[in-house]
Amino acid sequence: MMRYIRYAFLAALGIVLISISLANREAVELKLMPDEIGDLLGFNFSTSLPLFIVVLGGVVAGLIIGFLWEWLREHKHRRDASTKTGEVRKLEREVKKLKKKQNEGQDEVLALLDEAS
Repeated sequence: MMRYIRYAFLAALGIVLISISLANREAVELKLMPDEIGDLLGFNFSTSLPLFIVVLGGVVAGLIIGFLWEWLREHKHRRDASTKTGEVRKLEREVKKLKKKQNEGQDEVLALLDEAS
Protein backbone atom coordinates (compact mmCIF):
# COMPACT_ATOMS: atom_id res chain seq x y z
CA MET A 1 0.00 0.00 0.00
CA MET A 2 2.79 2.44 0.91
CA ARG A 3 4.53 1.68 -2.38
CA TYR A 4 1.45 2.86 -4.32
CA ILE A 5 1.22 6.01 -2.24
CA ARG A 6 4.89 6.71 -2.94
CA TYR A 7 4.37 6.15 -6.69
CA ALA A 8 1.31 8.42 -6.67
CA PHE A 9 3.27 11.14 -4.87
CA LEU A 10 6.19 10.84 -7.31
CA ALA A 11 3.80 10.97 -10.28
CA ALA A 12 2.10 14.09 -8.89
CA LEU A 13 5.48 15.70 -8.24
CA GLY A 14 6.56 14.86 -11.80
CA ILE A 15 3.41 16.42 -13.25
CA VAL A 16 3.92 19.58 -11.18
CA LEU A 17 7.59 19.87 -12.23
CA ILE A 18 6.74 19.33 -15.90
CA SER A 19 3.98 21.94 -15.80
CA ILE A 20 6.31 24.46 -14.08
CA SER A 21 8.97 23.72 -16.68
CA LEU A 22 6.57 24.22 -19.59
CA ALA A 23 5.21 27.46 -18.14
CA ASN A 24 8.70 28.95 -17.54
CA ARG A 25 10.61 28.23 -20.74
CA GLU A 26 11.67 31.82 -21.48
CA ALA A 27 15.40 32.49 -21.26
CA VAL A 28 16.92 34.57 -18.49
CA GLU A 29 20.46 35.90 -18.30
CA LEU A 30 22.55 34.84 -15.34
CA LYS A 31 25.58 36.92 -14.43
CA LEU A 32 28.40 36.02 -12.08
CA MET A 33 28.48 39.52 -10.56
CA PRO A 34 26.90 42.96 -11.13
CA ASP A 35 28.08 44.89 -14.20
CA GLU A 36 29.90 47.58 -12.16
CA ILE A 37 32.02 45.04 -10.27
CA GLY A 38 32.61 43.04 -13.47
CA ASP A 39 33.85 46.16 -15.25
CA LEU A 40 36.11 46.99 -12.31
CA LEU A 41 37.65 43.48 -12.26
CA GLY A 42 37.79 43.16 -16.03
CA PHE A 43 35.69 40.01 -16.41
CA ASN A 44 32.09 39.01 -15.91
CA PHE A 45 30.76 35.60 -16.83
CA SER A 46 27.16 35.47 -18.04
CA THR A 47 24.98 32.83 -19.66
CA SER A 48 21.41 32.49 -20.81
CA LEU A 49 19.25 29.64 -19.47
CA PRO A 50 15.54 28.81 -19.29
CA LEU A 51 13.96 30.06 -16.08
CA PHE A 52 12.82 26.61 -14.92
CA ILE A 53 16.43 25.34 -15.03
CA VAL A 54 17.52 28.25 -12.84
CA VAL A 55 14.73 27.64 -10.31
CA LEU A 56 15.07 23.84 -10.17
CA GLY A 57 18.86 24.15 -10.13
CA GLY A 58 18.60 26.43 -7.10
CA VAL A 59 16.38 23.91 -5.32
CA VAL A 60 18.77 21.05 -6.09
CA ALA A 61 21.79 23.12 -5.00
CA GLY A 62 20.02 23.99 -1.73
CA LEU A 63 19.23 20.33 -1.05
CA ILE A 64 22.81 19.26 -1.73
CA ILE A 65 24.21 22.00 0.51
CA GLY A 66 21.73 21.08 3.26
CA PHE A 67 22.53 17.36 3.11
CA LEU A 68 26.26 18.06 3.13
CA TRP A 69 25.90 20.46 6.08
CA GLU A 70 23.94 17.89 8.10
CA TRP A 71 26.39 15.10 7.24
CA LEU A 72 29.28 17.24 8.49
CA ARG A 73 27.34 18.33 11.58
CA GLU A 74 26.50 14.74 12.55
CA HIS A 75 30.08 13.48 12.16
CA LYS A 76 30.77 13.52 15.89
CA HIS A 77 27.63 11.47 16.59
CA ARG A 78 28.59 8.83 14.01
CA ARG A 79 32.12 8.69 15.45
CA ASP A 80 30.75 8.22 18.99
CA ALA A 81 28.37 5.51 17.79
CA SER A 82 31.15 3.57 16.08
CA THR A 83 33.33 3.86 19.20
CA LYS A 84 30.49 2.55 21.38
CA THR A 85 29.84 -0.31 18.95
CA GLY A 86 33.49 -1.32 19.16
CA GLU A 87 33.37 -1.24 22.95
CA VAL A 88 30.21 -3.38 23.00
CA ARG A 89 31.80 -5.99 20.72
CA LYS A 90 34.91 -6.07 22.90
CA LEU A 91 32.85 -6.55 26.06
CA GLU A 92 30.74 -9.28 24.41
CA ARG A 93 33.91 -11.18 23.49
CA GLU A 94 35.19 -10.80 27.03
CA VAL A 95 31.91 -12.09 28.50
CA LYS A 96 32.02 -15.05 26.13
CA LYS A 97 35.59 -15.87 27.23
CA LEU A 98 34.63 -15.61 30.91
CA LYS A 99 31.59 -17.87 30.44
CA LYS A 100 33.73 -20.40 28.59
CA LYS A 101 36.30 -20.31 31.37
CA GLN A 102 33.59 -20.66 34.01
CA ASN A 103 32.00 -23.65 32.24
CA GLU A 104 35.23 -25.61 31.61
CA GLY A 105 34.57 -28.43 34.07
CA GLN A 106 30.81 -28.70 33.53
CA ASP A 107 28.75 -31.01 31.40
CA GLU A 108 28.33 -29.77 27.80
CA VAL A 109 24.54 -29.48 28.06
CA LEU A 110 24.75 -27.45 31.27
CA ALA A 111 27.42 -25.23 29.74
CA LEU A 112 25.20 -24.56 26.69
CA LEU A 113 22.25 -23.72 28.92
CA ASP A 114 24.43 -21.37 30.97
CA GLU A 115 25.70 -19.64 27.82
CA ALA A 116 22.15 -19.16 26.52
CA SER A 117 21.07 -17.30 29.63
